[in-house]
Amino acid sequence: MSQEPKPLPFVYQFIAGAVAGVSEILVMYPLDVVKTRIQLQSSTATGEEAYNSMVDCFRKIVRNEGFSRLYRGIEAPILMEAPKRATKFAANDEWGKFYRNLFGVTKMTQGLSVLTGATAGATESFVVVPFELVKIRLQDKAQSHKYNGLVDCVRKVVQQEGVLTLYQGLESTMWRHILWNAGYFGCIFQVRELLPKAANKKSQVLNDLASGAVGGTVGTILNTPMDVVKSRIQNSPRVPGGVPKYNWAWPALGTVSEPRMKAKPFDECVLTPESHLLVAGDRLERPKVILHLVRVPSHSPNIHDSCLVHILEMFGRERARKHAKE
Repeated sequence: MSQEPKPLPFVYQFIAGAVAGVSEILVMYPLDVVKTRIQLQSSTATGEEAYNSMVDCFRKIVRNEGFSRLYRGIEAPILMEAPKRATKFAANDEWGKFYRNLFGVTKMTQGLSVLTGATAGATESFVVVPFELVKIRLQDKAQSHKYNGLVDCVRKVVQQEGVLTLYQGLESTMWRHILWNAGYFGCIFQVRELLPKAANKKSQVLNDLASGAVGGTVGTILNTPMDVVKSRIQNSPRVPGGVPKYNWAWPALGTVSEPRMKAKPFDECVLTPESHLLVAGDRLERPKVILHLVRVPSHSPNIHDSCLVHILEMFGRERARKHAKE
């Protein structure tokens, strides 16, 4: 009789998540810089200051500022990874228990998952906001001459604008996380229902990749406008007695939308880590995927190369099965 595998200790899950998170930052950070530049540019920008697309922005940064500029400020998200991940796991667990007890249920439903994820995302915001603000300030070309690095940026922000400025953009960050979690958990249950039941670990990994990618994309589409607003708010220096152009999230959303009547960018956000979407699946599933992949023997098929094919095949088989029943 086969025995059910024991769940991995929390420390293993935490380490796997941390390794995956830092690896993601190292690979995807240049796209995050591109995303921020496009979000911050003025609608009246021209010449080398105007970015027409992700590729155009990437090309102009490398040509005019050097390749190293694509990694400026990377220390902030790396330092943020451990406390952010610990808060994410703890908040999801504790808020999940709280809502199950509150509503008198033993299992998580789709509605409770949305509520738990949104509340946990709001909780996580208190940890990530200071790191995000420093990262945005270091990524922006217009402010690049003001700061010599992460420590210098923190010191000058506190000295010149006050320590509370580090939490500038907290409200918009909360909305960004709430909208992403609502979008993700709002559709992931349906995606998993459409997929065939996993018969082994490899199938489970593919299911996680598919559901995480779809859920992450929906979440990204929903939270992108608030991500734009967050970047604008955090990049606006506080002047004593002055009225900031971007202040609260929803009024700022109207201010951003007024010139072009749209929030931007969507294409870059879908490929960047701060939009919470991974090509290899969502962050909540990523530690499981990493832990499984490290166990794949050297003679096993390359799961990375065949992943998309398997996902498409699964959708095709499930659709054919449903048509056959009808």
